[in-house]
Amino acid sequence: MNINQRDYRIDRRTLLRGTGLALGLPLLESMTPMARSAFAASDNKSPVRMACIFFPNGAIMPDWKPKGEGADWQLSKTLAPLEKHKSKLNVISGLAHDNGRAHADGAGDHARCASTYLTAARPVKTSGNIRIGISVDQIAATQLVDQTRLPSIELGLVPSRNAGSCDSGYSCAYSSNISWRNETQPMPKEITPRMAFERMFGAENSADQRRHNLERQSILDVVRQDAEKLMKRVGQTDKRKLDEYFSSLREIEARIARAEEEDRKALPDLEVPFGRVEAFREHARLMYDLMAIGFQTDTTRVATFMLDNAGGNRRYTEIGVRDAHHEMSHHRNREEPVANLQKIDHYLVEQFAYFLDKLDAITDGTTTLLDQSLVMYGSGISDGNRHDHGNLPIVLAGSAGGQLTTNRYIETKRERPMGNLFLSLLDLMGTPAESIGDSSGRLDELA
Repeated sequence: MNINQRDYRIDRRTLLRGTGLALGLPLLESMTPMARSAFAASDNKSPVRMACIFFPNGAIMPDWKPKGEGADWQLSKTLAPLEKHKSKLNVISGLAHDNGRAHADGAGDHARCASTYLTAARPVKTSGNIRIGISVDQIAATQLVDQTRLPSIELGLVPSRNAGSCDSGYSCAYSSNISWRNETQPMPKEITPRMAFERMFGAENSADQRRHNLERQSILDVVRQDAEKLMKRVGQTDKRKLDEYFSSLREIEARIARAEEEDRKALPDLEVPFGRVEAFREHARLMYDLMAIGFQTDTTRVATFMLDNAGGNRRYTEIGVRDAHHEMSHHRNREEPVANLQKIDHYLVEQFAYFLDKLDAITDGTTTLLDQSLVMYGSGISDGNRHDHGNLPIVLAGSAGGQLTTNRYIETKRERPMGNLFLSLLDLMGTPAESIGDSSGRLDELA
């Protein structure tokens, strides 16, 4: 490295630009002094990120629940794909969404399952004027709004329906969304990898975006001039990191293009490809990759991801399960559907493990991106057969930059509101709140 490279410093928020496009960068050695100054309020060299992932229809809880307690615990049959990351996990039992329970509102557990998942608030039972509460991700995003290019990113695999009734008189908006900007406005989720990619890294105005889409250029080709200038000025370590980052982006773009081509062949009448059932694994992993890149480049620090809408009836034929997911969840303890549901639970955890692999492989300051994150994976229902909104299946990965002790199975001594976990997560994010939904305080067991 020559003297000019040694003295060259890059602001953490530097973007590569070209024809209306703006591309964020990973944390580089050249940024370290500025990054340290930017986060002087804490001991971290990097900010904390938060991702909240939702799966529908609950889980087969006997196969989900770990054995042992505290630090002396073992992963369960369903959670076995997470073994590589056990030391960076907290699995939590005993949390509940009381506002997901029927009380006087009767049926509609799936609508309440999704709508309470990140809000801990009670949805008004209506197919018209919806009302619930702000979600934990948006509380954090609101306080971080001037820190990143996107305050948050909302992803999914199937479309949202925000009009009409989808579950026993509840608006479809409740079943289709987990992220809520305010009491009446859900955050629209991106379900196609291309649209998600371009929202995160694409054009800064609609005309440029239309031109970029029409020409189908790689985003790296558009910002090539800025990228080449940068590569000449940084040291060898940063060059290697940038090479890895650019290669990862090109690989994601290529996979998106292949997925779109396959969808065009299979569903020629669809103007926008939504991904086929057979493509679930690739579709999910592309979205996980995009979240990882978004965190790596500090494009956003807050993300949500719905693997399906509440009550989703996807058929996981790729793992030999041909019956519909939601229908099977009413299994009445019959052996075959219980076994098939466990296979689905395990399969979804495999995709989550892929996301943790990606985060843990990315260096972020002196640690990994997983170490700098809080990644919650779970559902707003535990036993789908009984529509149980207590003892929810929750995995929390990452230590928020060393703030949180990991490698624990935490079983609360009594039922605790899920909102208490949210308040603790917001503290760790540096975006505290006084309350959320029916919270009664912080989750002391997490401390």
